Amino acid sequence: MGQRLSPSEVEFYHEHGYLALPKAIPDEDVEVLRRETTEIFRGKYAVEGIVPLSESATEDECLGEYLCIHQPHKLSAVMEGFLAHPGIVGALSDLIGPNVKCMQSMLFVKPPGFPGQAWHQDERYIPTEDRSLTGAWVAIDDATVENGCLWVVPGSHRDALHETGSQPDNDEYDGIGEIALDVPTGRAIPLEIEKGGVLFFNGFLLHESRRNRSTRYRRSLVNHYMSGESRLSWCGYDDFPDVKIVLGVDPHPERGFADLSKPWLRPAGAVRHQ
Repeated sequence: MGQRLSPSEVEFYHEHGYLALPKAIPDEDVEVLRRETTEIFRGKYAVEGIVPLSESATEDECLGEYLCIHQPHKLSAVMEGFLAHPGIVGALSDLIGPNVKCMQSMLFVKPPGFPGQAWHQDERYIPTEDRSLTGAWVAIDDATVENGCLWVVPGSHRDALHETGSQPDNDEYDGIGEIALDVPTGRAIPLEIEKGGVLFFNGFLLHESRRNRSTRYRRSLVNHYMSGESRLSWCGYDDFPDVKIVLGVDPHPERGFADLSKPWLRPAGAVRHQ
């Protein structure tokens, strides 16, 4: 199952809404993830918007024009395997419970100069009936303030959902979607973490990322999980059926399963970068 959390780590998560686990993913596994990321954006798999490149193309040539692909686990066995990586599911058993399912993965490249995501709460967009939504943010590269690490407002997971509005017209954010309003930004802190570390965060936690102001990539794999017992009112379904059990068993097999979500690339035209 992987390394379990200590009582103090579980307490920290419930108090602050997030938890950082340094070196949760071994270096050799991070390297596999890094190589597969390059292959995905090289065009190893057919994804609309990704231009296939030859084997001689450099990493920069493969990655330099892309920000994020959604649902990479639907096309890559490597990405699918990371949904249930021991460095992730051990902690999830303590944060969520014995039965855990995943409904979404996102693979961020974030090249130099590319923007981040505006303040938001994941539960606004992925609503679980028991507030069990939990993100696992896997650092493929060292994530720093300079290259656009995650920022959070500790304790904001105890808030209700914030109202949202249009994003400000600047180069900090990607311009996709909305921004949470009335964010107490004076309490915000950066969560820098070395490659192989995993950041777990509650679905109600206010978080953002900022523009990559470095000359380095900030690659990360972000998976979203929830209790196997809970229903997910998402994508027009009362209980979204395209999920994968990553820990324990499916408590409700009678609800059924359907292969619905497909990998998709964030449109390059929506990305504002310098």
